[in-house]
Amino acid sequence: MAASDYEIRDERFRRSVKIIETVERIWTGGKWTEGPVYVPAYKSLIWSDIPNDRRLRWDECSGAVGVFRAGEGANVNGSILDREGRQICCEHGSRSVTRTNHDGTIETLADRFEGKRFNSPNDVVVKSDGSIWFTDPAYGIESDYEGFEGEEEIGGQHVYRIDGSTGAITQVTDDFTCPNGLAFSLDESKLYIVDSGASRYPDGPKHIRVFDVTADNKLTGGDVFAECENGFFDGFRFDNKGRIWTSAADGVHCIHPDGTLIGKIFIPERVSNLCFGGPKRNRLFITATSSVYSVMLATSGPRDR
Repeated sequence: MAASDYEIRDERFRRSVKIIETVERIWTGGKWTEGPVYVPAYKSLIWSDIPNDRRLRWDECSGAVGVFRAGEGANVNGSILDREGRQICCEHGSRSVTRTNHDGTIETLADRFEGKRFNSPNDVVVKSDGSIWFTDPAYGIESDYEGFEGEEEIGGQHVYRIDGSTGAITQVTDDFTCPNGLAFSLDESKLYIVDSGASRYPDGPKHIRVFDVTADNKLTGGDVFAECENGFFDGFRFDNKGRIWTSAADGVHCIHPDGTLIGKIFIPERVSNLCFGGPKRNRLFITATSSVYSVMLATSGPRDR
């Protein structure tokens, strides 16, 4: 039954979903799926199967799945489109942030800070001024599973900003255990960042923090916005009403702008990430362990992200 795919905790969630809509599995066969990005120009979803070092593409018109990119030692994790429709990718394998240009060429945007290699860039967001913000935990250098085992050179797990005009890189946080998913509020006045330290430490953080973004692109504040009640948060996105749709161990959690967990969409595998897509951006695509799922909603994602 479709209704069993949902947990309604608040009527505000009921108005955001259609409980007649069944969660659909559109692909399976991965080791750890991540980094979903919907590309309107292709009418396609592209995502990563990190341990198998491949990006896959699902065609919305035919339902066909094929390999988009593979075998390059990239081990791509989080991805997003910039304002020109180019893919910005976090690569565990190369320990870098790259841009895939419209002609297919791949350009390295950042692989070092102050001469030291990043750990393994994980998730990424693009601001309207063209700047690129990304998290840099150590997941990809812990072993050869999601990247290549290596030494942590940079001395911590932080969040960074790449200037959209100059390419200059600045460190914007210094107090995270394992920074992970991140997203700007709709007006870009706040930046929300996951700390998934519980994935590595029994008493580690498993929450989303919220920062104020100053006029000169510095972060202040950093209070805990929401705690994960099942597993830990990973990737997340905002819808066009300012609600957060975030990954968790039991599925997708929907969090109201006031921080209240208002409902869940249950997924039978641990969820890693998600994005909005489709012609109306009201289809939620969900990467979860070995599979990719989708469900139509009664809300939609912002047009510009």
